[in-house]
Amino acid sequence: MTNSQQRSESQSLSMMYGTYADILFVLFPFLVIGMQRLWEGQLYETLMRPDLSIAAAILAGLAIGKFVLGLVTNRDLGRYKERIVFFIALTLFVVLGPSIILILSILGSADVPGFVAFIQPILLIVAISLYTTAVSISNILTGFGRETGVGQTDGESARQFTDAGALREPRSAPLDLPRRAGSDGL
Repeated sequence: MTNSQQRSESQSLSMMYGTYADILFVLFPFLVIGMQRLWEGQLYETLMRPDLSIAAAILAGLAIGKFVLGLVTNRDLGRYKERIVFFIALTLFVVLGPSIILILSILGSADVPGFVAFIQPILLIVAISLYTTAVSISNILTGFGRETGVGQTDGESARQFTDAGALREPRSAPLDLPRRAGSDGL
């Protein structure tokens, strides 16, 4: 295995750990609530309350943020923009909308139907899947995993190809703005 392959695997592993750390951080308060209800002998009631829908809505919102980040970071995406917009719409339609509807319905009703106990965990699993997909797509589009290819020098790998196949030099970071002399008062 070459050095660049090892670095790429290491970065992918780090990205995966970071993604699941985010998910665990979001789910931690809901774990505490679930453990408290388990202690009181009311674990089934956790499935009948809006906790899992709230967690799914939070993860769906984070996923949409990651998709938007991937969408606005690189202007040369061309054909991929429609796919990213599709994933945003999919997240809204499949997770965020139903989660919000369930939250409002559960909070507004005294009698919660039994199917909610099955729907909420499914929404949470789909939200976790979409969030991991969003992080992967965002990191790919922002160039997180870009490495020096085999047989290339650093200068050659820094150059990029456009969709038309023409070689172009890398651009500066989008927010790398030069300062004006004398305007900051220092």
